[in-house]
Amino acid sequence: TRVLGEEHPDTLTSMNNLAITLYHVGDKDGAVRLLRECLDGRIKNLGENHPDTISTVQRLKVVEGN
Repeated sequence: TRVLGEEHPDTLTSMNNLAITLYHVGDKDGAVRLLRECLDGRIKNLGENHPDTISTVQRLKVVEGN
């Protein structure tokens, strides 16, 4: 974040990966929070139809249990 910025695609990918890790270690609330933040950044910077944005939407649904 410090080097690339909060909304850089690589930062967003790292956030997405950290959220998945949080989910797997049992921190569902932290994972949901981070995935939502990541999704907001991806929509803003990549658009709603970008494959990375769609992937985050799908992961969020799994983590939230939808």
